Amino acid sequence: MSLFRNIVLAAVVAGLLSGLLMTVMQSFSTVPLILQAETFENAGGEEAGHSHSHDAAPAIGAAQPAAADHHHDEEAWAPADGFERFIYTASADVLAAIGFALVAIAFAEALGGFGGWRGGLMFGIAGFLTVSLAPGLGLPPELPGMPAAELGPRQLWWVSTAICTAAGLGLLAYTRSALLAALAIVLLVAPHLVGAPLPPSHETAVPVELHARFVNAVYATNLIFWAVLGVAAAVLRQKFRSGEQVSPVTERELAAR
Repeated sequence: MSLFRNIVLAAVVAGLLSGLLMTVMQSFSTVPLILQAETFENAGGEEAGHSHSHDAAPAIGAAQPAAADHHHDEEAWAPADGFERFIYTASADVLAAIGFALVAIAFAEALGGFGGWRGGLMFGIAGFLTVSLAPGLGLPPELPGMPAAELGPRQLWWVSTAICTAAGLGLLAYTRSALLAALAIVLLVAPHLVGAPLPPSHETAVPVELHARFVNAVYATNLIFWAVLGVAAAVLRQKFRSGEQVSPVTERELAAR
């Protein structure tokens, strides 16, 4: 029971630290770009006779941020600018980070542990490749007012790409078979050969330069987030592991040996 408790505690603390860091980074990088893009979208919406509402910032690792979902209801709720947006963004970031930390620690434990902070860093980089970069090659982060394909096909492609990338990286890292290495390469490239769902039109009022800055900011903040998450999870897991107690039965077995 102490093992499960320590794993959850390590994930919560690591997720809290990395999630709050992500929120601070977003406040200075992606959020200002989203607000700037909303001015272009709102101008287009007024001309078209309808309005849109958006969340404050893209979810961690999401190829399609919440800001890309359009709501044509004029009375649709949206968080107010300033502190309210910050709180909702921080809550989403921390919860997502805790979930990612739990998954990372569970996989690490199944594979024999992190093996120190360097191992945690490698897990973090693998998480960035799996959740952010690989899906983002086909579905790059989007700003408000940008066209997008239907949500269902995008989600299916994103999940499939993340699963294939994780499996491919795992085979490359933990197997020595040439056949499995070839399979890993196939898994890594297959989703991109199939291709992500495309929107019916690419017309948008959002400047290309603004979108390019946003994509760079999303990838940069996500890389830092995943690196910190991996290192923090590894260090905290090792710290809490020292407090785990051996059961009396195990102690007697060790003494008998």
